[in-house]
Amino acid sequence: MTAAAEEITAAARAWLDGLDATQRADAVFPFDSSERFVWAYTPGTREGLAIRDMRPDQHALARAIVTASLSERTAAEVASVIALETVLGALERDGGRGGWTRRDPELYWFAVFGEPDAHAPWSWRVGGHHVAIHVTLADRQVIGSTPSFLGANPAVVPTGPQAGFRALAGEESLARTLLAALTPDERKAAIVSDRAPADILTEHAAHADARSIPVGIRHRDLAPSGRANLERLIRHYVDRVRPDVARAEWERIVAAGLDEISFAWAGPGEPGHGHYYAVRGPRLLIEYDNTQNGANHIHAVWRDLANDWGEDMLAAHYREGHAGG
Repeated sequence: MTAAAEEITAAARAWLDGLDATQRADAVFPFDSSERFVWAYTPGTREGLAIRDMRPDQHALARAIVTASLSERTAAEVASVIALETVLGALERDGGRGGWTRRDPELYWFAVFGEPDAHAPWSWRVGGHHVAIHVTLADRQVIGSTPSFLGANPAVVPTGPQAGFRALAGEESLARTLLAALTPDERKAAIVSDRAPADILTEHAAHADARSIPVGIRHRDLAPSGRANLERLIRHYVDRVRPDVARAEWERIVAAGLDEISFAWAGPGEPGHGHYYAVRGPRLLIEYDNTQNGANHIHAVWRDLANDWGEDMLAAHYREGHAGG
């Protein structure tokens, strides 16, 4: 078993072993359940076991699954995004906006699909407002790391003790570095519209349809510095998962071909205005949107067009005769 699979499996087992029968019934689903393909990033209830229904020690064990699965940076980002619910609730309350009571850092749900095992497929997820993380394992390894969504509202905390804090910084700053360094001709190819869409175009579809995603400028048509900047942006998303898993994910992206990966920008280039970008390749899709709340509200998703939910590698697992686990 790889170190990643061993540590994630052990963390999930420890969490499940600490639950009572009622909690476990809420938390565990069959691996072949259609619920495994359900995800969202808007406020609202999810299936699974909510933080509010866990004891502090159980919540600590749930967080340990996140720590075992994600990079140190992204585990901290997940915690920060969840903590923003308190900030957002206060801003909405003080601004006289309704609905602020739904902002609750305990309304995040953990779920396990299948039983954490060395060989048989299983997965885990955490979901709630602006968090949708899914990790799939089989054959003693991590076989899927997407869909992977993080968002932030506010993107930059405007007032109060945390004024200036950004839960997600690299998603915007790395894209702006890429955009700013483009030559005039490259920029003309990259900017597909002066108006950003209202949200990520694939929304929360179980399977992303990349045909609606603008193409922009391809990796092969960028100067060497632009290629390096685009690769840094892609790696920022891939590096949401732990380093050993991220290396394998990056190798699959490279093997599929960097030349055809494209970067498209929509909206003004100046900060403070609604903007959107997409990175699209043979198996890669990244979408980022920051248009709501005065361009202070981020949505950012990473999809593997060939292997969301681990499906491509699961097909190989079943072809090799592991249908019985």
